[in-house]
Amino acid sequence: MDAREEITAWFAGRIREPWFTEAPEIQVDRDEILVTGRLSEPDVDESADTDARHIALASRIDGFREDSREQRVKVALEAEHRFDRKVSWAACCGDLETRFTVAAVPVMTRLRMDQRAVLDTLIDGNVARSRSEALAWCVKLVGEHESDWINDLRTALTEVDEVRARGPKR
Repeated sequence: MDAREEITAWFAGRIREPWFTEAPEIQVDRDEILVTGRLSEPDVDESADTDARHIALASRIDGFREDSREQRVKVALEAEHRFDRKVSWAACCGDLETRFTVAAVPVMTRLRMDQRAVLDTLIDGNVARSRSEALAWCVKLVGEHESDWINDLRTALTEVDEVRARGPKR
């Protein structure tokens, strides 16, 4: 069993049943575990406009966040101790997703002058306040515009891991 499977199984057993309408989605990287659960949608009058529907969805998420805070903190502390990663939470309701208690992990990188010029242009244009924020903006854009390619790459890496696991033991 790999770390992701172990973490997913642990949360499946640890999360209280009435919280979510289905098993939560668990995302894992080297630094963080993100637990995203789907909440039941509130009953909103069919004649309500988009803004009213959005307010109802956001209110349902806010209510979950407040009502479950103490128990979520307890679960997170246990998981952080067990898996040596920060635990973050998110909730989905309808087409709205809100992340809370997410980690912002510093990443060290070396950039050449022309690469730094791109970041500095974003700062000068008031798109970002710092090189760090500009770099995060760039990564977000690549993720949005190249998401199919990124997903294909992740799938290929998973397949490599599976083949490696079936290989000869050391």
